[in-house]
Parts: sequence; structure tokens; C-alpha cells
Amino acid sequence: MDVQTCLKKLEYVGVLAFATVDKDGAPQIRNISAIHYEPDRMVFFTAKGKDFCRELLADGRVQVLGYTKYKEMIRLAGRAVPVPGDEQEKWIDTIFAEQPYLSNVYPGDTRKLAGIVFEIRDGQIEYFNLGVNPIFRESYAIGAGNVTKKGYVISARCVGCGKCLKNCPQRCIEPGMPYAIRQENCLHCGNCFAVCPAGAVERIHTGGQAR
Repeated sequence: MDVQTCLKKLEYVGVLAFATVDKDGAPQIRNISAIHYEPDRMVFFTAKGKDFCRELLADGRVQVLGYTKYKEMIRLAGRAVPVPGDEQEKWIDTIFAEQPYLSNVYPGDTRKLAGIVFEIRDGQIEYFNLGVNPIFRESYAIGAGNVTKKGYVISARCVGCGKCLKNCPQRCIEPGMPYAIRQENCLHCGNCFAVCPAGAVERIHTGGQAR
């Protein structure tokens, strides 16, 4: 799995959920299909008068979620910025050519007056497949984005009792001193954290620090 494959899978999904935060700090979600995919970025169209557009212009942070029929969750988190002004018309034409239904919504030149095209070039993608056993997850950086580590690790305080492995739904913990979690198969459910008698299981916080 890689960035290009994840973006292609999102393209196959078609309609994606875009999450933003409004001016009052409340979460907002829209389903968006006016999207064009490049190997290293996502380009999408919306109307300038929509709250969605104002939220993107004010902040830019957005999360995009797609879920495939194979039980794959793909989440893209990044910052959406308008494409340069001299490229707006090109990308509007590209998106409308790929999505013919849009001409019924914005016929003729109304699309160019009403519309604006954003791109997400820098960020991270999380891939999470619940359709395999054990489950599989991995994160990838896009452009200048960084991968934020999540989940749990087992520290040197481990006493080797095996309670973490016994209570792991995916059996993704391997014996040793200390025991070790296979991160690509971890659900992040927290069972190991809850049952460890030695406090050896630590939650990974933003920036990769465990606490």
C-alpha cells in the first residue's frame, strides 16, 4: 500500500465525506464528489457562497474519509488551499469533464462565476483494513506532510506476564522482554493498556511520545 494506491481507492469510492469546523467550533461534514485526483494530491470544486468554502478559506484544515466495499477505511488529513488563480479555469474544466452531472447543477459559465477549486497537497493518509485477519493499518505522508504516530507501545517495565497478549483481540502482541506490539495489526482498542499490572503499556501521543 502507498499514497498513490490510497488515492486511487478514494477515487473508486467516488463520494467522500469532508469534515471541517465552523466559526463556532462545531464539526461540519459534507459529501463531496466533484473531485479530481493527481498521483500526489486531491483537487476539488465547491461554490464560493457555501459555508464549506468559507470554512476552508478561514482555516483550511480538513479531513476526508472514504470507506470501500472491502471494509477499507482511508482518511486523508491535510490543509486545503485554493489552486492559483491562473489555474482555476483549467481545473474547473477538468472536474466538470470527469463529472458530467455537474453541468446540470452549474450550466454554462455559471460554474466559473460560482465555483472555486481547492487542492490538498500536504498531509497524511491513514489506511485501515478491517476486512483481513489480522487487521492492517498504516499511515503515509503526502508532500510536506508528517505522519502522526498513534496507538500503544510496551516499555521496559514489562514483567512478561502475558496478560496483554491474552486480551488482545488481534493477537498482535509478541512475547519477549519487553513484549512488543505489531503496530500494523493493532486496533488501538486499549485492552493491553487496561489490563497491564505493571503499567508498562503506554499510549503514544502526538509527536510520537509515549505516556
